[in-house]
Amino acid sequence: MINLGGPGWLALAILCEVLATSFLKMADGFTRPLPSVVVVLGYALAFYCLSMALRTIPVGVAYAIWCGVGIVLVTAIAWIVYDQKLDGWALAAIGFILLGTIMLNMRSPASG
Repeated sequence: MINLGGPGWLALAILCEVLATSFLKMADGFTRPLPSVVVVLGYALAFYCLSMALRTIPVGVAYAIWCGVGIVLVTAIAWIVYDQKLDGWALAAIGFILLGTIMLNMRSPASG
């Protein structure tokens, strides 16, 4: 078994989840086979990796990081790939999410 450590597993979980979420639009309600397979496999692998990360990272911290980083990455992909428009409020809110995720990682004793 590969031992990436908690942060490594969490990073892999986030990347798999972001990939799966990004392919949801392309799957078009699961009517397109290849993107649908990417979605299902991506989420399955993401949850496996998250379960491995939770061996050493507290669940609340791991989930906060998962959500924060995932939101920022999925939004960036939607902006680039799907031409999603972002106004000042959206950018500010995403910035706060990113800032909170960084703060949680850098200073919180809860992060393990």
